[in-house]
Amino acid sequence: MTTWLRVPPSRLDGRWLGRLTVNAVGALIAAIFARRYLLFYLGSHRLIGVAFFVQQMWIMIAFLVRRSPRAVSRRVGDWLLAFAGTFGGVLLQPSGAHPHWGLDVGLGAQLAGLAISVVSLLALGRSFGSVAADRGIVLRGPYSIVRHPLYTGYLFIQLGYVLQSISLWNVIVVLFVTACNVGRALVEERLLATSEEYEAYQRRVRWRILPRLW
Repeated sequence: MTTWLRVPPSRLDGRWLGRLTVNAVGALIAAIFARRYLLFYLGSHRLIGVAFFVQQMWIMIAFLVRRSPRAVSRRVGDWLLAFAGTFGGVLLQPSGAHPHWGLDVGLGAQLAGLAISVVSLLALGRSFGSVAADRGIVLRGPYSIVRHPLYTGYLFIQLGYVLQSISLWNVIVVLFVTACNVGRALVEERLLATSEEYEAYQRRVRWRILPRLW
């Protein structure tokens, strides 16, 4: 059974209301997170709050200006993977152990993850998406190193949080979110597998999320 929808532009244009709704909801969620991080900064004066605020504002804008897909997954499971992989990090809790070394190393990991995320978003431009879709293949920037660098950024950010707030719950959340993002990567590659350009890209860039690991 076909698990994605590929239709000509004339029919895609008739679906503008659905696309507009999805983009508006995604932008709204990003705006809510941006406000959360801004309030965090105003209350703590920690610059990490500003960095996360900028990241979420960029995601909000990306939802509003991204180009229409040439193909998009219509499987409910793929949409759930995308939602959990993108927003599952909100389940992390500031409880558990807070060793001094963990605070420092965790901050470094979060800053590295933020940098990877922002550079990846810049490279994506209007090709940004959350659910598996074909909006064109990006070859520049971090996409010349791994095929899904945005998920790499998420992983570093969340690992940094765990190091700052070590608990079994937080470890489980990161494992869950990472599993969802691994699933998203596989779904996206399955959708794009019919493209000769993407096959060439896979041969050129071997690793998906972490160089020399996967």
